[in-house]
Amino acid sequence: MKKGFTRLHLITSFLFLYQLAQAQSPSGSGSSNFTMLLLAIVILIAFFIIIRVSDNLVRIQAGKSGDDASLTPLPGVRDLFKKSVPTYVKGKYVALNKGHNILLEGSAKGPVVAGNAKTFAIQPPNFRGVSAIPKVEVEVGDTVKAGDHLLFDKKNPAIKYVSPVSGEVIAVNRGERRSIASVVVLADKEQQYRKLDAPNPDTCSREELVNFLLDSGGWALLRHRPFDVVANTNDLPDNIFISTFDTAPLAPDLNVVMEGRGAAFQRGLEVLGKLTKGKVWLGLDANGENPPSSIFTEAKGVAKCWFSGKHPAGNVGVQIHHIAPITTKTTAWTLGVQDVATLGALFTEGRFNAERVVALTGAELKQPKYVRTIIGANIGELLDGNFANDHVRIISGDVLSGSKTSSESYLNYHDDQVTVVEEGDQLEMFGWLLPDLSTPSASKALPGHHFPDTVYKANTNMHGEKRAFVVTGQYEELLPMDIYPQHLMKAILTNDYEKIEGLGIHELIEEDVALCEFACTSKQPLQQILREGLDMVHEQG
Repeated sequence: MKKGFTRLHLITSFLFLYQLAQAQSPSGSGSSNFTMLLLAIVILIAFFIIIRVSDNLVRIQAGKSGDDASLTPLPGVRDLFKKSVPTYVKGKYVALNKGHNILLEGSAKGPVVAGNAKTFAIQPPNFRGVSAIPKVEVEVGDTVKAGDHLLFDKKNPAIKYVSPVSGEVIAVNRGERRSIASVVVLADKEQQYRKLDAPNPDTCSREELVNFLLDSGGWALLRHRPFDVVANTNDLPDNIFISTFDTAPLAPDLNVVMEGRGAAFQRGLEVLGKLTKGKVWLGLDANGENPPSSIFTEAKGVAKCWFSGKHPAGNVGVQIHHIAPITTKTTAWTLGVQDVATLGALFTEGRFNAERVVALTGAELKQPKYVRTIIGANIGELLDGNFANDHVRIISGDVLSGSKTSSESYLNYHDDQVTVVEEGDQLEMFGWLLPDLSTPSASKALPGHHFPDTVYKANTNMHGEKRAFVVTGQYEELLPMDIYPQHLMKAILTNDYEKIEGLGIHELIEEDVALCEFACTSKQPLQQILREGLDMVHEQG
């Protein structure tokens, strides 16, 4: 509507100029030429408006019929100036125009080195949908093997959550209201694994496969969309999606992360193919000059879609939206690439191999690097001796959607990144009003936006305070989805259930609106608001 309004006024302005020219210009060939020029411009604008309307109608009809919604009668202006499709791209391709990249100091570099963590933990709060007080099957002092059961959800006891390492259970930590915060294991120097008798996924029934995954710990790797909860054992997802690249700030290069794990990754994809009634989709990176790892590009038995664009192009939710959007009647499962490899190792190695390559990132580290460790590693032990100073904030995950943590805590179950940034508790003269070139920004009003290749040193300053939730339209420029996030957030705050569902909440999780929160003029906690809305819809069934 806003664009149409602007074009209408543009046409009116040209007509006004035309009348002005008729009134003020003397008769003659010069006046006639000027009049014809204005008329040609008006006709050209009208033509483009017709094409634009036709383009939108074709997209809407294509979406309703299930066809490719990228079909258009004629290319748009952006299409004429966008960079060409890389030569290595084969098959379905989506170019995303919205989003914003935040370039920060402290990206992980060099070869993968061994991590020095000695204690590891399973943290029930990492698994959404699990009760706050699950049943713990071990006691302090017990010895366990990697893959042994540690706990299960009383609401769904079939799903087992297993130990990532062998060793001694040294703590069962509790949080508020006696909830289970973590079960901690001190790892053996020589790891021992519970032996798993895996069925042949090529010949076994789906029921046999599901039962094995439930018992072995593999089921806990599966996340259900909408709501981003642990997958229900009775569900049959329409599709399963894996993003093979990450565009978040300082995110690890998944080509590096997956080196040497191609066989397990491929087997994991084959297992996933048995769990869905649709397809297993891989989202591939088309941003670079060179193609991604052959582990991804040559994967068999899956459907592939290439994506190019700024963050959040690497978010699996954005990719789902452009491949097979989630509705109130459809579901999808998602996994990370290392989760897929862990799933595959259950069959290729006959054990629960919880190996993780984690990127230790941030300008406050002496040496940002990749380390090879195991799920749930102690963060302080991973970072030991690597702090550049002691006035820092540690984040499990990236700076946009990660969670604040401490040296005493443990890596979240699905995270493959730790970020360490300066604690921004210093006062700033004039705050955000000062045109500071050292501050990244998605707003065109600040200088940082106009230097997109600048690499910044991050801190945690908010550059403002929470204020009235005004409609700015800025979220829509950052989220490459056909969703109006600002209207959705206001519907959640007012508990308007019908609007919440109609505005597309089923397609979103916190990481999808994290960039909008970063840019928010009103400093609203959008991820927290969205989670409240998701929980409300989930509880309603």
